[in-house]
Amino acid sequence: MRQIDAAVLQQRLDANEHLNLLDVRELIEYHSFNIGGQNTPVGQIPHNINSLTYNKTDEIIVICSAGIRSQTAQVILTENGFQNVLNLTGGLKALQKIKK
Repeated sequence: MRQIDAAVLQQRLDANEHLNLLDVRELIEYHSFNIGGQNTPVGQIPHNINSLTYNKTDEIIVICSAGIRSQTAQVILTENGFQNVLNLTGGLKALQKIKK
């Protein structure tokens, strides 16, 4: 499975690069802190796979708190034909450590 580490993601965010972010945390977590992107909790992805706003060839960076749920989402997306899915290693916790 393809990964992206927090430092590389932060560089891309700092460069204002357009990124397809899929935050797979629960809605309350998303509202307490997020870096943008579409919020679809990991448990809802199998039921809402066709309503995702991404093309199957788009690069999608899947994020969660620690990188576990996003890895699960990455597998689901890949199994459903999405070809360029990256998991944020260490999740948003790793990204927040860089910002400190």
